[in-house]
Amino acid sequence: MPDTPDDTDRTFEDTLERLEDIVDTLEDDSPSLDEAIDAYEEGVALANECLDRLDEAEQRVSELSID
Repeated sequence: MPDTPDDTDRTFEDTLERLEDIVDTLEDDSPSLDEAIDAYEEGVALANECLDRLDEAEQRVSELSID
């Protein structure tokens, strides 16, 4: 797995871009089984991170809308 900044340093856009790279790799490059599993595992973690950030953003927007 390449060196990546920890979650607090990575932007949503960077996280999403990395996730898209993983999807492209799995679709186009036919990695070995071990590489595919590692990439899938990283992809799931990144997808969850994106979902968490979207939930936080939605909550913030909701709070602003109430005011």
